[in-house]
Amino acid sequence: MYQLSYAEAVEESSLECRDRERRALDRSISLLEVAEASGRGSPAATEALNFLRRLWKALVEDLADAENDLPDVLRGDLISIGIWILRETDAVEDGRSDGFRNLIEITAMIRDGLK
Repeated sequence: MYQLSYAEAVEESSLECRDRERRALDRSISLLEVAEASGRGSPAATEALNFLRRLWKALVEDLADAENDLPDVLRGDLISIGIWILRETDAVEDGRSDGFRNLIEITAMIRDGLK
């Protein structure tokens, strides 16, 4: 009985983590949509890009942790996506890209994969 309760707690904890990640990705999408409407260089764009950068740095750090339970291939794929997002975020900020839409679409795909 103790093991079943522990297994249920671990599963629930995992579901809670995914839900928090999904909500954080939702927040970043909302911020990016406002930034897209406001334009690069706007305070909304700065806020969105900074939030997205902090979020993906944390996600990549977690994915790179040896104790992360995701399969290695999936972890590697998500790390690659995270690195792309971080580079694209810098490119948008520096004016080398107008990629709000790309950032929104990729982030939405990752978010939808957490459901």
